[in-house]
Amino acid sequence: MPLIDLTLPVRPGTRGVDVRPKYLLERDGWNAATWELYSHSGTHCDAPIHFGAHPITIDQMPLELFCGPAWVAHIENVKPKQLLTPADLGPVQDTFEAGGCLLLRTGWSEHVDNTAIYRDGLPRISDELAQWCIDRKVKLLGVEPPSVADVNDLPEVTRIHKTLLGAQITIVEGLCNLDQLPDRCDFQAFPLKLEAGDGCPVRAVATV
Repeated sequence: MPLIDLTLPVRPGTRGVDVRPKYLLERDGWNAATWELYSHSGTHCDAPIHFGAHPITIDQMPLELFCGPAWVAHIENVKPKQLLTPADLGPVQDTFEAGGCLLLRTGWSEHVDNTAIYRDGLPRISDELAQWCIDRKVKLLGVEPPSVADVNDLPEVTRIHKTLLGAQITIVEGLCNLDQLPDRCDFQAFPLKLEAGDGCPVRAVATV
């Protein structure tokens, strides 16, 4: 079964990423580098402690919260700062099964190199959609923007994260290549086991 990589490259210049050579083949006999990674850089997942929704940290989250069958909502013509509602899910609104993962394809990853749009103009999860996720028992919500809510609006970004994380819904942000997915797939996005971590970059993959 083909694997589709849904992960943005981790590279210098990405927000919160820096890399420095530690050892060089020509000088030391091998290559190795020191990486600095912001815990929410690139394609990443959030732990409930991130916004104080629950004291559980990334290393304490059960592995089954990071994988499972996924329903892909193909949302067309998304506008900057658009509030996404249950109606935007299309057929997924009726076909989604409790305990699954919900992936929102908005095409937003195309703007990754334009911070003014990618980060500051991202489409947001509405309160209604967050509640829908709780009511339909979504296990994991995956989105293309770097956040599920407006990062420049602290009350909003806090409220939406607390609503989702407080319901034990895993949040994966910064996905890409969702346009390559059919309506159904298997999804996984495992973080490093960072002790007391509030979040972590992941390698997100879909099996079609």
